[in-house]
Amino acid sequence: MIELSHIHRNFQVGDQTVHALDDVTLTIKSGDYVSIMGPSGSGKSTLLNLLGLLDQPSSGIYRLNGKDVTALSDIEQARVRNREIGFVFQMFHLVPRLSAAENVELPLILAGLPPEQRRPRVAEALEELHLTDRSHHKPDQLSGGQRQRVAIARATVTRPNVLLADEPTGNLDHTSGQDVVRILEDLNQRGLTLIMVTHDPEMGSRARRQLHMLDGRLDAELAGQAPDTPRHDTP
Repeated sequence: MIELSHIHRNFQVGDQTVHALDDVTLTIKSGDYVSIMGPSGSGKSTLLNLLGLLDQPSSGIYRLNGKDVTALSDIEQARVRNREIGFVFQMFHLVPRLSAAENVELPLILAGLPPEQRRPRVAEALEELHLTDRSHHKPDQLSGGQRQRVAIARATVTRPNVLLADEPTGNLDHTSGQDVVRILEDLNQRGLTLIMVTHDPEMGSRARRQLHMLDGRLDAELAGQAPDTPRHDTP
């Protein structure tokens, strides 16, 4: 599904060249559960941004489902992003003036779906995450855990193949964080490819594949066993 071949990402800072990614070669299969760990500045977020087509490599090839997406135009990459990839961020990135339902609907509007197709998809996504009774609430009327569940609904309403999560529990208390992890793992068990950046070793160790980065390189990979995550009711 995802193939990175000799990826480099360089930034120019003054007269210095920073090698944010340094010859990264990686394959991620459909349905994988991968955590990416490492110290600050190791290249984790740069790698996640590149996987999400939010950034371009300086050199190397990125193939998604066999297609070289580095050769696509910005508009073509945006279309792939909308169809194939969902994003969950530490800071939620919800639109403050929109309700939960309207936030979830945004990707479907961008995808050009008509209202009669959007509404049932939004309702289904909110019900799946036990947010139906919060559908008309604005983000500032929701708890942190509820906001992150809205963000997950928004990320998955387009039915992507890949979900990228950047420190998804970093802004949550322990209980809310555990709920979010269980939701993400439940999605993975249903076939969604889950790639998660985290500083939390306990969370990272839950993934079946644990990638460790250092100085822009893949320093090590450990194999783990994702815990069983039966369907659950989120309060």
